[in-house]
Amino acid sequence: MKKKECYLLGKITRRHGLAGNVILKLDTDQPEIYKKLESIFLEINGLLVPFFIEKSSWSKTDALNIAFKNSSDALVDQSLGKDVYLPLSSLPKLTGNQFYYHEIIGYNILDENDNDCGVIRSVNDQTAQSYFITNLDGKEVVIPIIKDWILEVNRNERFIKMQLPEGLIDVFLVPSKKDE
Repeated sequence: MKKKECYLLGKITRRHGLAGNVILKLDTDQPEIYKKLESIFLEINGLLVPFFIEKSSWSKTDALNIAFKNSSDALVDQSLGKDVYLPLSSLPKLTGNQFYYHEIIGYNILDENDNDCGVIRSVNDQTAQSYFITNLDGKEVVIPIIKDWILEVNRNERFIKMQLPEGLIDVFLVPSKKDE
């Protein structure tokens, strides 16, 4: 399994108890869909290595207590602090205006008048407000991801139409003093 064929699910954060269990901290808005995991991939030395799960239970609302099949101290030690991945093919298909951040990279952002607001280069979800980072005419444009602003997600034509506040895009296109 290649990393580009997977998505980050979370991280093994610590041991739990004396029976060789670990805590998997989930990085998802829908932790409930991961209750019955059979296997996960851990990134070890740059490779994705499969680990098979014997049983799991909730530790917190966003963390699973996991027991690996054929667990040993060495296996647990090897898993600690590692990122956890699952195949992209395991994600449920989204429809309508819902989307996964990884799937919309390369999409165009259009305003409600079909004006180009840039191509999505990345998504920053590491802050309280997630946002698209687009490239428009060689300039970086930051657009907050606000559900009520999204009018349409067109998967066939690869664009997201948004109702943006007047002047938002202009803020990023104004020449700076160093550009003059």
